[in-house]
Amino acid sequence: MTVHICHLLWSFRTGGLENGVVNLINQLEPAEFRHSIVCLTDYDQAFFSRVQRDNVQIYCLNKRPGHDLASFWRCFRLLRQLKPDICHSRNLAAMEYQAAAFFARVPFRVHGEHGWDLTDLAGENKKYTLLKRVFKPLIHHYISLSREGRDYLHNVIKVPSERLSQICNGVDTKRFQPAPRLTSTLPEAIKTSDRLVFGSVGRIADVKNQQLLVAAYFELCQQHDSFKQQTALVIIGDGPARPQLQQQLAAAGLHQQCWLPGDRSDIATILPGLSVFVLPSLAEGISNTILEAMACALPVIASNVGGNAELVESGYTGWLFASNNKAQLKHVLLQCQQASDELQQMGNHARAAAEQKFSLDTMVAAYRRLYLGQSQQQEG
Repeated sequence: MTVHICHLLWSFRTGGLENGVVNLINQLEPAEFRHSIVCLTDYDQAFFSRVQRDNVQIYCLNKRPGHDLASFWRCFRLLRQLKPDICHSRNLAAMEYQAAAFFARVPFRVHGEHGWDLTDLAGENKKYTLLKRVFKPLIHHYISLSREGRDYLHNVIKVPSERLSQICNGVDTKRFQPAPRLTSTLPEAIKTSDRLVFGSVGRIADVKNQQLLVAAYFELCQQHDSFKQQTALVIIGDGPARPQLQQQLAAAGLHQQCWLPGDRSDIATILPGLSVFVLPSLAEGISNTILEAMACALPVIASNVGGNAELVESGYTGWLFASNNKAQLKHVLLQCQQASDELQQMGNHARAAAEQKFSLDTMVAAYRRLYLGQSQQQEG
């Protein structure tokens, strides 16, 4: 019997959470599982094309801004039509639609916590905590990506240990692997230079805090001529703030050594061309982009938030700096430029960690056990 999983998401566009869903669907055996993706708001057809399985359908509830009660009814009717064995929601907005799954009598309901929102960076928002406790009886099992998230669900939301799993994201180390810079898809002016290339990947949003990286880079270029002459900056991703960041760099006369192309589908061939990966987020679960960078043998500079400390071993595979601390970020960026000989060894350590601790096979096996185990339990 094939287990039918309905993945319930806010939207299906470029992002770490969504990329994790793509990896999971593509790796689970189609003989055992089929999938439906239900988006509350919208989806990007180009991103959906990354799903390689034929037995996957995508639906959109077209939720309006604010409290759209009709969208719950549409979700209920869709779930009654699809009759999935499992409904797997991710993050708070989608969790509320487990009410529709409950009334649609979906046999097994699982919810994933993937990280904090900008409005709740430490999981301390009382309204959100209350909502999660209210919906707790409707959810059979919870999944957290990080230890921080697991502890929050257990200690604050009071989810019993037997209803809680921690499953870390995994990375495809065959797709993401080291390669010579000249084979990368960076712009010619950057990849043919001897510059040290700092790079970041992620949707350009306040919670990802790319503005901190741009500010730190700009100030270092002003203060150290050698830093300006010997480095470059690449930020992959899109969002409302991207034009503003581009304008800031252009006004500073740095546009020729900075590249902000928006969303790209060739991340696996861009990353090997970088020298150091930087993630300055204000909140994270387990970052797919950090794992992809590590798999490409890049040392990582990351803010010490969420699950970043579970991925980056400071002084061995990279560096951690205090959240939103520009002075600390500048110090590490300058250290990389002045002691670039150490970067290759750190990158090698990062690649080894990606292969040994964070493989995609390990992640998929954990989800498979959960899905099949609960499905068999429901049949029994």
